[in-house]
Amino acid sequence: MDANDATRIAELEADNLRLRRLLDARGAPEELRHRLRSTVGMLRAIIRRSAESRAGDIESYIAHIEDRMDAIARAQSQADSRGWIDLHDLIAEELFRYGAGEGERAVLDGPCVRLRPRAGQILALAFHELAVNAIEHGVLGHAEGRVRVDWSLQDGGQRLGLLWQEQGARVQAEPVRSGFGTEVLTRMLRYELKAETDLAFERDGLRCSITMPMSDAVGTVHVP
Repeated sequence: MDANDATRIAELEADNLRLRRLLDARGAPEELRHRLRSTVGMLRAIIRRSAESRAGDIESYIAHIEDRMDAIARAQSQADSRGWIDLHDLIAEELFRYGAGEGERAVLDGPCVRLRPRAGQILALAFHELAVNAIEHGVLGHAEGRVRVDWSLQDGGQRLGLLWQEQGARVQAEPVRSGFGTEVLTRMLRYELKAETDLAFERDGLRCSITMPMSDAVGTVHVP
């Protein structure tokens, strides 16, 4: 990493530090300060882990970190306007961004789940990593490829199960990119949401199963 690269990374860290100081200023509602502080902490982790996984490739590093921040920002926008994040909309928006429109290259099916802001941000990041991996290594890198995402309540509504399945294209089975993407799908989901994740590489592509307690910290099911 040369001096210019180090300077750009230092500027990102400095911006993040200034935002943290702003959040600590008096006058902001405590709930808002808590939510924003939580988001800033997540962004800080993204900056550091992205830098570690993309060392020496500053342009790729900047592109990936911007995309990850955009995924969180889209989730936060829902939370700001509604007070909660719709799971269907979260997944649909992320897949649409990568050329997999619902009804065309994506099938989504599940009950109406309203996620808490923090849980929504974590899951937005997880589905972002799955979508990017499908572009780089999986079925979304092929014209005939598509993705199916199903979610349901399990154990009498005590747990939420999500299943990501890639279909329609023969791909070279490769793992989710080692580094931050793997960490999000395994360690971060487990730490933040007490989730269990299973990754399997089948003839069509990746199959990712995620299950977690349907607690108040995760969200609620809305019955129209």
